[in-house]
Amino acid sequence: MTPGLRPREVAFTATAAVRGALARVGRTEDVRFSPDNRLLAIAGFERRVCLLLRVAIEAGSDGPVVVTDDFMEITSDGIGELHGVDFIDGQTLAVANRDAGVAIIRLPPGAPAGRKHRADVLRHVGGGPFRRIRTPGSLAIGRLPAGQVALFVCNNYAHRVTRHVTAPRFGYLNWRNDVLLRQGLDIPDGIALSGDGRWIAVSSHGTRDVKLYDAAARLGPDAEPAGVLRQANYPHGLRFTADDRHIVVADAASPNLHVYERGDGWEGGRDPVRSVTVLDEATFLRGRHNPEEGGPKGLDIDRTGRVVAVTCEEQQLAFFTLSSVLGNA
Repeated sequence: MTPGLRPREVAFTATAAVRGALARVGRTEDVRFSPDNRLLAIAGFERRVCLLLRVAIEAGSDGPVVVTDDFMEITSDGIGELHGVDFIDGQTLAVANRDAGVAIIRLPPGAPAGRKHRADVLRHVGGGPFRRIRTPGSLAIGRLPAGQVALFVCNNYAHRVTRHVTAPRFGYLNWRNDVLLRQGLDIPDGIALSGDGRWIAVSSHGTRDVKLYDAAARLGPDAEPAGVLRQANYPHGLRFTADDRHIVVADAASPNLHVYERGDGWEGGRDPVRSVTVLDEATFLRGRHNPEEGGPKGLDIDRTGRVVAVTCEEQQLAFFTLSSVLGNA
């Protein structure tokens, strides 16, 4: 796939200690902003660590500026080959490991302080004998009535998405597990929920597209996807914009992000309306170990909707303005 336009890169200032931590993290997978937008969690797959950065998005003379001045390296009995990460709240993380299942861990109070911290596991989430989590990758957090939390988990090599409902006030007791999605999926490698809760978007590595499922319909293993995002190559991280009008997809096999537009609805098939290049050629080729790799993997949009964060093994972290990614800069 040919490179797209280059979006506007956001100035990124970091202390020497933070840059050293980024250099150490190695192969990265998913990335996620905290609910208050003050922390950024990066999944360090090979080093079995979650790198937590303290971030601030400030106004500069030429647009937003990202400042990172502190970090924490988190290890845990619940962290193995870390692939997926999402915040339940500002002090609680859900993590998904290819080799060690899914766990809910507690962050320590106070500033990151450039420290290494071994986090306590609040709950291991297994899924039960017939809905067990297997080779988990990306995950997403959904909010339910009465304060309950749902974990939507991509089971990579079981080719399905499972949903696990927990009760925070009872120590994240896992009381319900479902095989939620299976039809059309071949190595589900990324997942995102729309802001209105209507749509679930899942990257399907083997079919080289993104499947969209309508949560307003009855879901289950036999539920067919309502929409398909084509020409995604080998899609990985993905996010809905805050207004749910667009989905931005990281293409792990090209230097590009792809942008899809909802129009009248997400039903049916569609091609990207725009592709933008977030890796230079030399960086992309360094990571091109096979035809399925080299490009961006982790992707998130900050909670203010101004900045897109992108990560991969050869470029641990970069930021771009969302407006330039979407093409309305």
